[in-house]
Amino acid sequence: MHPATPIEPGRPARTLLERHRAAAGLARSVLDHLDAATLRIATIVESDRDDRVRAELGVVPVVQLGAMTDRNLRLRALQDAGYPTAADLLGVSADTLDRIPGVGAQTARSVVAAVEQVAAVVRRGLPVRLEIDRSGRPDTATTIEVLRLLDRLMRLTPLVEPHRRALTEYVTAVGVHAPAAEPATGRLRFALSRPATRRRTRDALAELGEWDAVLGTDDDPRSLASTLRRLSEACAVPDTGSSQLWDAFERRAAEFYTVLGRIVPLAQDVLAERGMLTTELAETVAAFPLDQSALRVSLRGYQEFGARFALTQGRVLLGDEMGLGKTVQALAAIAHLAALGDRHFLVVCPAGVLVNWLREIQARTTLPAHRLHGPDRAGATARWRTEGGVAVTTYEALAHLELDGPPVALLVVDEAHYVKNPDAQRSAVVAEWTRAVWRVLFLTGTPMDNRIEDFVALVRLLDPGLADSFPRHLGLVGADAFRRTVSSVYLRRNQKDVLVELPDLVLVDDWVDLSPADERVYREAVASGNFMAMRRAAWTVGTAEESAKLDRLRSIVEEAGEQARRTVVFSYFRDVLDLAADALTRPGGAPVFGPLTGSMPADRRQEVIDAFSEGPRDGVLIAQITVGGVGLNLQAASVAVLCEPQLTPTAEAQAVARLHRMGQVHAVVAHRLLAEDGVDERITELLARKQRTFDAYVRDSALATSAAAAVDVTEARLAREVVELEQARLGYGPVWEQLAEEADG
Repeated sequence: MHPATPIEPGRPARTLLERHRAAAGLARSVLDHLDAATLRIATIVESDRDDRVRAELGVVPVVQLGAMTDRNLRLRALQDAGYPTAADLLGVSADTLDRIPGVGAQTARSVVAAVEQVAAVVRRGLPVRLEIDRSGRPDTATTIEVLRLLDRLMRLTPLVEPHRRALTEYVTAVGVHAPAAEPATGRLRFALSRPATRRRTRDALAELGEWDAVLGTDDDPRSLASTLRRLSEACAVPDTGSSQLWDAFERRAAEFYTVLGRIVPLAQDVLAERGMLTTELAETVAAFPLDQSALRVSLRGYQEFGARFALTQGRVLLGDEMGLGKTVQALAAIAHLAALGDRHFLVVCPAGVLVNWLREIQARTTLPAHRLHGPDRAGATARWRTEGGVAVTTYEALAHLELDGPPVALLVVDEAHYVKNPDAQRSAVVAEWTRAVWRVLFLTGTPMDNRIEDFVALVRLLDPGLADSFPRHLGLVGADAFRRTVSSVYLRRNQKDVLVELPDLVLVDDWVDLSPADERVYREAVASGNFMAMRRAAWTVGTAEESAKLDRLRSIVEEAGEQARRTVVFSYFRDVLDLAADALTRPGGAPVFGPLTGSMPADRRQEVIDAFSEGPRDGVLIAQITVGGVGLNLQAASVAVLCEPQLTPTAEAQAVARLHRMGQVHAVVAHRLLAEDGVDERITELLARKQRTFDAYVRDSALATSAAAAVDVTEARLAREVVELEQARLGYGPVWEQLAEEADG
């Protein structure tokens, strides 16, 4: 509806046009401030890809292109004409090549097609990665520019995007009506215009008059003018400086990459994102409408798919490799159900990660979090039942939570491998809850530790009928058959497939010779048949001068500190942790935090981790591997040291994955300290065999054709085997005692 009072030609019309042209220019500049950053990032990334494709093709001799066709090509003539590599042929037309003597039209067309095909394959395989130098800093001005632009988008997008539609409509309207209203800026010009022009001019003035009411004034906080002022002031804030920018990237790398991924889709295999599900199921899951309105964070594509899988299937095991964000996928599923009206959700987890769950709920969702653990458990339970939200409790405390409360819309069981033993009390309690709740989501990066039966036990809690339908010899069904069998309940993706931007992981086995003092202690442990004493014998001496492992540990920590890299030292043994902490704590040395142990309250553990993460860049965290290696985020560190080999193939991987996970911006180096000719060597040999079996059975959501018994290696059996081998090697034990008796006889 047009204003009651028409806008007159002359000064009133000029004032109106000037006002709207100025406001529209301001709106356009706000949108351009964001859109220009997006366009520049896309241009930089594509240019970088072009350079990397050219570099890859630069090592492909032109004569090798013949292998890509079934024709005899005259490639030697191209080489002689100044095209020695495939890179030299990029962008060269077939007509240009055809003019080279001895080449011919057939060779020219075939070569151009072959080069384009190779370039396309190389381009598809190139991940989008922000290049970081060895010190962990951006190594080029281009990388710094991309980070700066991403930081701008992260800062301004939440402010601008809610108003984008209104701003765009306003800019478009002014762009259409202002030129049509231009004749009214002068009375004489308007009077001398044709009647049709005057009609168009009056209509345009009327349209701008309606927008005048929308534009309003700065005094009205709800007006478009006030919004434009706020947004233009935010856009006028200078971009973050280089040093602060790097600190922001180090803390929030996952967010930077999420924004980058929306601009330039990350190169990843769709099958990897979908965990190698059957095509029909994958399409069903992908089509599920996920409501993210209760989330405070953006999800990666594979994370959205994981949440959709959980919601579509209802009762599932999410076995994503550690570091891929299983927690946020669970929260996305919870947030979706909350947006639909469900009110009560329950998370069960080990005590060591309870605080982390509470923090993640508060940081990543709009839902209230309730801690059903500790002295206020009863009060928190009452508040949760009344107010709704996400309750977080431990396996131990779950036994005290009554089942007759409000209906739970989704039960999340974190580190679900804790309930793989059906005879354990906590497994029985979880089983009771899984029977009472329809939607259940198990989270674990280690669904099968030592035996296939562990995997089946978890499936049985979710779907007893499916578990009963498994073939008797599950390990012999083959990969394809197994994928079809478990696809309704099991989804697993691996870092290398879906986190293409994750920095490298370097695994280093640091072998040392036992010192004479170490050797004496070790022989005594072998003679007594004490397996645990054998494992920590190399540390018992307690000084770097006499302990080879302790000396190597100090060297690793010092080198990491010189490169401004934080270190986490893992051990299974409390006394080893204490020795390491004492040896590393010295005046002028790197600050030492911890040790984190199972006896430390969960809140205190998180305080130590926060202090370590926010402290000096050469800091050292000492952690018991059963605590620091499970459920905690330690990506502030990029160097890990394992003081001794562990007894399952997943324990070490889980510890390292605390560092090498989404959000890590440095290449991670993981050192295993190993002593030659002893218990360490025996354990690593057995571990290697077990790891190969784990990879074949579970890593790719499919079982290989190995026998099920191949992974049935218990820790007790491993310990007996190692002790017997070492006693035999050093002349102790039953074999040697029998020989001695026979000699005496």
